[in-house]
Amino acid sequence: MIALSSIGVGVVCFLGSFILGSLVEYWLHRLMHVSPKIGKRHRDHHRRNEGQGVVWEFRDYIVGSFVVMCMMFFISWAAGIGWFLGGLVFAAFAAYAHQLQHDNPTKCFWMAMPVHYVHHKYGMWEHNFGLAVDWWDRVFGTYKPVDWLTEEELKQPVRGHLQLRWW
Repeated sequence: MIALSSIGVGVVCFLGSFILGSLVEYWLHRLMHVSPKIGKRHRDHHRRNEGQGVVWEFRDYIVGSFVVMCMMFFISWAAGIGWFLGGLVFAAFAAYAHQLQHDNPTKCFWMAMPVHYVHHKYGMWEHNFGLAVDWWDRVFGTYKPVDWLTEEELKQPVRGHLQLRWW
């Protein structure tokens, strides 16, 4: 039988990993805008203005964070499982959110404004760095609201939340 305290540790670690993942994503995105070396691939992404597909975005998140995702196993199994699953869920959510904002930004119901879409649409090199969430833009003062829902978005065909590039 699993002790209630182990479940609590797992839940706390899950949430901590998810939140830390979003913070790291925010700061890495900001870094890609100021570092020529780190931002080379990112500049190409801006030029093309398209995602790689959910699966390939997810792969990049996992490859980039796998070691950190496994670190809490040195503390305990409960902490390790919670932390690993939090990172895994954040990677999946971020990959989906990133691709959705390129393919179908009106479906980002969890944000008042799809910050990554706006970041690209208006060439914002100093604002709206969040991909999956807008929390950190608000915390660090880089959130810049704009009237993003224009005729261009309203003319797009109605699509579902899963109608996006997966590969």
